[in-house]
Amino acid sequence: MINRKNMAKVAGVGAATTIALGLLSTGAAQADTFVPLPGGEISKTLSDGTVVTIRLVGESANINPSMGSTPLHRNAWVSGSAQVEVSDEAGGKIFPGYTVGCQVNIAGGGASGGVEGTADWSGDTVTGGVGANSGGNLTLGPGQSQSFYVLDQEVADDFGNESHKKRNRFKGSSGSVTWADETIGLNGCAGYAQARSFISVEVETDSVITWVTLWGRPFSLG
Repeated sequence: MINRKNMAKVAGVGAATTIALGLLSTGAAQADTFVPLPGGEISKTLSDGTVVTIRLVGESANINPSMGSTPLHRNAWVSGSAQVEVSDEAGGKIFPGYTVGCQVNIAGGGASGGVEGTADWSGDTVTGGVGANSGGNLTLGPGQSQSFYVLDQEVADDFGNESHKKRNRFKGSSGSVTWADETIGLNGCAGYAQARSFISVEVETDSVITWVTLWGRPFSLG
C-alpha cells in the first residue's frame, strides 16, 4: 500500500534539495575572483643625470562583479607595494592610485604626470587634467574614466589646521608605500569596466622638479 504522507515528505525533501542547489549555484556565480597582477618597473634618467626607478610589486585584485546585486555595480579590493629609488639622495613624494574606465580603452601606454577625468588612452601620454581625487567610490557612464589616489593622510598644516595629503614623502635615496584591500567601488556602468594602477613620483633635485609615472597592467572589473 502506498503511503501518500511518506511520498509527500520525500517530494518535499527533493524540492528543498533543488532549492538549495539553486542557491549554491547562484552563490558560485557571484563568487569573488582573485587576480594576481604582474606589477612592473620603470627607470628614467632626468636632465641633470638623476636616475629614478619605480617598481610595483605584490600587486593583486579581488573582484566581486556585482556587490550591489545589479549589473551597474562592481566592487574590487586591490593591494600592492610601490618602491622608489633615486640615485642622488634627492628624495621625493609617492602618489599611488588607480584609474577606472567604463567602456573605454585604458590599455594605452605610460604617461608622465597624474591623470583625472575623461582621458585619451590612444597614445603614450594621457590627455586630461593633472591630479586625481581621493577615494575609490566612483560613478561613471560609458566612455568615461577617472583616477583616484589610495592615500589620504591627515596632517596639520603650517597653521595647525587639518589637511589631507595624497602622497608619502621620503628623504634620501629610497621610499615605499604598501596598501592592502583598498576598495574600488564603481556605480552606473552598464558595459564592461576596467581598472589600472599607477604610481606617480615627484622628484625634486637642486636643478630639476619632475614627475615620473609607472602604469600597472589593466584588469577587468566585469
